[in-house]
Amino acid sequence: MVENLSIDLDKLYEECIKAHNVISSYIHKTPLDKSATFSRMTDGIIYLKYENLQKTGAFKVRGALYKVHKIVQSNKSKGVIAASAGNHAQGVAYAASVFGLKSIIVMPKTASISKIEATKNYGANVILYGEVYDEAYKKAKEIAKEKGYEFVHAFDDLNVIAGQGTIALEILKELSDIDVVIVQIGGGGLASGIAIVIRKLRGKSVKIIGVEPENAPKMKLSIKSGKPIEIETKPSLADGLVTKRPGNITFKIISELIDDVVTVSEDEIAQAMYLLLERNKILAEGAGAAGLAALLSGRIDVKGKKVVTIISGGNVDLTAIYRIILRGLSSIGRIVSLKGSIPDVPGSLSKVLQIIAKERGNIVEIYHNRFEPLVDPWHAEVELIVEVPNKETVNKIIKRLKTLGLTFKAE
Repeated sequence: MVENLSIDLDKLYEECIKAHNVISSYIHKTPLDKSATFSRMTDGIIYLKYENLQKTGAFKVRGALYKVHKIVQSNKSKGVIAASAGNHAQGVAYAASVFGLKSIIVMPKTASISKIEATKNYGANVILYGEVYDEAYKKAKEIAKEKGYEFVHAFDDLNVIAGQGTIALEILKELSDIDVVIVQIGGGGLASGIAIVIRKLRGKSVKIIGVEPENAPKMKLSIKSGKPIEIETKPSLADGLVTKRPGNITFKIISELIDDVVTVSEDEIAQAMYLLLERNKILAEGAGAAGLAALLSGRIDVKGKKVVTIISGGNVDLTAIYRIILRGLSSIGRIVSLKGSIPDVPGSLSKVLQIIAKERGNIVEIYHNRFEPLVDPWHAEVELIVEVPNKETVNKIIKRLKTLGLTFKAE
């Protein structure tokens, strides 16, 4: 039971130090970069810790390396097994290859093809099972028992948490006088490790805010309930943060050490991914951009404050980037759907397109329907997907179309 769980935070901090000494030769010391763009947009002083540039493309390799190192030291295991939607999978597979162990990774069937293939390329035997992490987890535990492999938990493990805490050690070595740290919460391993180090070295002087997708607010609801609870989740762009239940260890640490948990919408995640790509030339997956999404949403007051958020991973499925960019453009008004009806006579559509072109709108798609029963006779329904410089342009286009007697609305 969680209430009977005893965790020595001082000892766990010391474990973070040991983890850093062990894994530093196998990982990248990732950049901590001040962003003028996001500082201007939030009225804060924003720093981004680029764990998307880490080995295997995400922070997860830190905890995996330290845990597998501990397993090798014990001389008890024939191999390691893990369950993961992707980033922990690659981290464990890489760590096993570094320390010469066999690895099996159970991944949900919904895991992205790119993450599945990357995990295989690190030498792991990949088994696809279940629709979400929690189902893959149960299967992995069964296989671990059958084969005598050591299970490497994605987040609810003290050694894994210690490995993730090395990120905070790097941050504070470069930037000691921070006011706010914003960290994503999936199962809670990253947030737990960072909170332990921050509280040990900076006490309560630093505010720690956790971030979850609205589609999987398991930690927020668990804290509200006073214990870890299982929730129903929905698919999310931040698939790495979608779990039904937080861990017992991570719940205890996070509920005691962090100040608040906020949630972000799918549109806010998409917008953050898009802006990172457009403004900072950084490709982040949904989970990696969720902390920035919380900043840009205005849910956290950072005016005049020095803030660090972690871009925790960059393993986005390349086939999804087009859809994400379109969604991001739509959320900031750069892509708009214009719907209306036009006379079904030659030249009508051409007049509409000329007005859009004069306002520097770029047509992405055109849908032309003559068979809509609710449209006036001898008219056709038209939907135009248009790329525009800004939201004001949309209003200008609609006003100019109205001078032709055409009523269009933006969606």
